Amino acid sequence: MGTKKQDEKSRKLWIKILAVGICVVFAAMMIISAMGSSWISSLAVVQPGDVAVVDYTLKDAHGNPLVTTDATVYKQALSSGSNILYSKQLTVTANQSATSSVYPVQVYSEGTGWSTQFALFANEYDAISNGIVGMRATGQKTIPLTESKPMTQVWTADQLEAHKVNFSAMKVGSVLALGVSSNPQAEYSNSTSDYYMRLGEVTNKTADDITIDFAYPTVDITVTSLNKASS
Repeated sequence: MGTKKQDEKSRKLWIKILAVGICVVFAAMMIISAMGSSWISSLAVVQPGDVAVVDYTLKDAHGNPLVTTDATVYKQALSSGSNILYSKQLTVTANQSATSSVYPVQVYSEGTGWSTQFALFANEYDAISNGIVGMRATGQKTIPLTESKPMTQVWTADQLEAHKVNFSAMKVGSVLALGVSSNPQAEYSNSTSDYYMRLGEVTNKTADDITIDFAYPTVDITVTSLNKASS
């Protein structure tokens, strides 16, 4: 009789353990179901040919943000009086070179709203496209942007005044919003007709002219979503 009761008690214990195990598995399945496929995509690694949507912040040589998709960064820069553009996200095909010398990006500024397109140069797009390979969704990375040629131009006082830019107000560190054609080596202009916007920093000033640098050394990237390439 004692053995029978002991066997029955043992079976009840196993039934309880089994019931708890089923509940745990069921709860886990409910959580995974609620998450949808996002948990799977978060584990995926960017491979060549994949299409990624990224947030980005372009920075100058001092580490100051110039163009960003981060609303917090944008508002903080504005509140400090910095020149900055708020951008829409980039859709980038991994490890694929740009097909044009300029990749236009829709940007917002206090004066023009969303009517302006920013000039992301081909080498910058290519650096981002190559740099995201190996990243995961939600992954963050700082990608260096390099130029084979200096991206500087010298503007005389007369040239600036002709484009309604006050030469005397310019100083080293000043940031100008200028226009650039679809050829990144073309002459920069303050005209907005058939030009994309580019922010340049004054790096030198003499009595007669200023030197403007249009290069951005780094870009901070966050992969927000990822579409895998078809097999």
